[in-house]
Amino acid sequence: MEEKTAVDNFNGNTDELRTILDKYYSVQFSLSKMDPAYLFKLRDISNNGLCILVKQDSTVFRQLNEGDILDMEYNPTRASGPTKLLKTQITSKNCYDRFKGHSLVELTIIDN
Repeated sequence: MEEKTAVDNFNGNTDELRTILDKYYSVQFSLSKMDPAYLFKLRDISNNGLCILVKQDSTVFRQLNEGDILDMEYNPTRASGPTKLLKTQITSKNCYDRFKGHSLVELTIIDN
């Protein structure tokens, strides 16, 4: 029987999202070859699924736009596991009242 990865199984439901969050702890990306790499913890605090929490006054927040597609490196929960590079779309940017001055940036993996 073929074993599928969490990303291969991701269709947006809660169980599959939990599998992704169990397998990957953080995401890392650059906005251009000249920009630094940004590292964010993956979170499951959005109503729509996978997201990262970003300061609203940060450079990276201002440069991220809904609809952007980025190559993001998903880092495993265990340091010994392999990373996975996946095309990921920014689906929304919403204020997050629990942490003043921060927004949830919702992500959708579009690369299987």
